[in-house]
Amino acid sequence: MKLDAALPPASLSQVPAIARAAESVGFDALWTTETQHDAFLPHTLIAEHTTRLRSGTGIAVSFARSPTSIAYQARDLAEQSGGRFILGMGTQVKAHIERRFGLEWPASVTGKLREQIQVIRALWDTWQTGAPLNFRGDYYKITLMSPFFNPGPLLPEIGALPIYIAGVGSGLAKLAGELCDGFLVHPFHTPRYLSEILLPAIAQGREKTGRADEVTISATVFAASSRKEREFCRQQVSFYASTPSYHAVMDLHGWSETAAQLSALAARGQWNEMPALISEDMMAEFVTEAAAPAALADALQKRYTGLAGRLALYIPFVPSEKDDFWRELAGAFNA
Repeated sequence: MKLDAALPPASLSQVPAIARAAESVGFDALWTTETQHDAFLPHTLIAEHTTRLRSGTGIAVSFARSPTSIAYQARDLAEQSGGRFILGMGTQVKAHIERRFGLEWPASVTGKLREQIQVIRALWDTWQTGAPLNFRGDYYKITLMSPFFNPGPLLPEIGALPIYIAGVGSGLAKLAGELCDGFLVHPFHTPRYLSEILLPAIAQGREKTGRADEVTISATVFAASSRKEREFCRQQVSFYASTPSYHAVMDLHGWSETAAQLSALAARGQWNEMPALISEDMMAEFVTEAAAPAALADALQKRYTGLAGRLALYIPFVPSEKDDFWRELAGAFNA
């Protein structure tokens, strides 16, 4: 099981030091989010200032971008990093696509994301092999690639560019099983939800297309080693549980009523009242707790063995904060 880290919201000037520190600590990969900053830009600096560390977008909002733009960015980052870049994409939710990005929400989320993946791979194939570009779907018609706009093939040693997608529901998990190299598990999950809902859906997708290769499961997890971190996790669980798109996780555990109450509080902007609705039983399902780094590593590995191949803590990696903790945690994973 690989231990990864999440890049904190940071200016680009801070990224080189964070990347070097992450590699020194022993993380396998550093993931960027798309909250306060662009998800792609840090990866040029991560690649430049490290030699071993992998990096990925976890996630880039695909519905806010053209698949052609994504294909160019991922190809160039793969080339610069020598094949250490992972393209991770997510759809975001309807309100953000319509009201934050000013774009149209698709009639079929799975249908549009499927086509985005297919377009990206069609472009990569054209650049790599010279095959004609002729993609025609319900959402995209991509047929033009003249030599002037063709960046050409990547060196063979770089290998195939991996695509991971993120999701909470079974539909996107099944799509990952059909088409993707990996699945990014949203932090709002439980081991039971992963085992009973997401992994079977991925297996269905693999069976549909007859794939023999495995899909890497990369999970961002809530973990706490202090009272402060525990209350932070409780707050975040209450926030995610209030989102109707994520209620399937609560429904599986019989917590539908609490989810509805949280949604009502969120609609009224009563954010401070929400954490109190997250019970100790809920915390036990969502959050892995241990004070000592080695104990936390052991608890996480026991909890996710057979469920995930990569783990990243929801708490971002910040150098100079908890340095000894991070080194001991990574050392326990790498032992």
